Amino acid sequence: MPAPSSSPTTPPAPQTVPPKPTWDPKPAARPMPLLRPTIRIRLTLLYGGMFLIAGVILLWIIYMLAAQAIRQGTEAQFHVEAGRLSLTGLCPELPTGPTNPDAFNKAYVHCLAVQRETALNVLLKRSLFALVGLAVLAFAFGYLLAGRVLAPLGRITRTARGVVSSDLTQRIHLTGPDDELKELADTFDDMLERLERSFDAQRRFVSNASHELRTPLAITRTLLEVQLADPNASPDMQQLGKNLLVTNTRSEQLVEGLLLLARSDNEIVDRKPVDLAEAATQALEQTRNEADAKGVELRAALGEAVVQGNGVLLERIALNLVQNAVRYNVAEAGWVEVTTGLEPGSAVLTVTNTGPVVPAYEIDNLFEPFRRLGTERTGSDKGAGLGLSIAKSVARAHGGTISAVPREGGGLVMRVVIPV
Repeated sequence: MPAPSSSPTTPPAPQTVPPKPTWDPKPAARPMPLLRPTIRIRLTLLYGGMFLIAGVILLWIIYMLAAQAIRQGTEAQFHVEAGRLSLTGLCPELPTGPTNPDAFNKAYVHCLAVQRETALNVLLKRSLFALVGLAVLAFAFGYLLAGRVLAPLGRITRTARGVVSSDLTQRIHLTGPDDELKELADTFDDMLERLERSFDAQRRFVSNASHELRTPLAITRTLLEVQLADPNASPDMQQLGKNLLVTNTRSEQLVEGLLLLARSDNEIVDRKPVDLAEAATQALEQTRNEADAKGVELRAALGEAVVQGNGVLLERIALNLVQNAVRYNVAEAGWVEVTTGLEPGSAVLTVTNTGPVVPAYEIDNLFEPFRRLGTERTGSDKGAGLGLSIAKSVARAHGGTISAVPREGGGLVMRVVIPV
């Protein structure tokens, strides 16, 4: 007997999972109040109220002056006493004796016309004086009130000027009505906060990169020096080690230059008195052996030139310029002249050298990283191509400038100006 067939079981319907709400990192926009005290409304009420007050005052002054003019213009010019006519006004031409009534009336009408014209002239002069005085007061009060309304802009400007890349902790923290100026200040504070986080990340990156890049290069240099010190090494191995050591040295110089270039882009905050003459002296001493080897004469005329800045970075400016002047010089009878001194409001370091003729249109390219005269990349053993870029960056960080001018006959005149 067959078993009863069981009815097929229906699979349960899949449960629909409600979609997860999408998170929006942007804050919800606040609805704009209908009566928001915007700066436009405040300025409209302020200057409209001032105009209304000035108009009321001017109207009152003109009313008083007009009343006085009418009184003067309609004042009787004579009076009769004991049957005798006495003149009291500005009309001496009125007849006082027996006369024709028509002639007297004509003279009296003329007298009134003269009196009214005189009163109107007085009214006009006094109205002009009142208008000038009221205009002076209106401009004075307008200047004071405009300064009070726009004071937050001055605060924002001072904060923006005081902010430097190495000190982004300043904030405006503007209080007051929720108008466009407060919105601008809050936006500026948010921007400073983002910049501070970005520059902090950059500083950490430079610090970490400094360690990570210097350590393997230092280890490689040590291994190469140990290999070169081995007396059993073959001549080919010795030559290979020397070539690798030169390449490693150039890599170390490149890393140091890049890190210094990254650090010197920031404005100097911790400043101390530094004499450019001393920085130039140190640069000349460090470059003397290289100059003697190339047959380049070093000249110096160093006067006192004290500025506020970072001594290590300013010494690097002098060293880079002197090294550049020595390395890019003529083969025979070359010289480099370094001078320092003071000018009104600034200290000046000048490095002049003999050398190849430099076209004027190539001057700006020399200050770009990895740029040299006639080539754009580091295809030379004279350096990493960062010397002038670092000098320009350090000068800019000190609020100064660096410029180059082709010297007649070949070479350059490098001039660094730092505010004192």
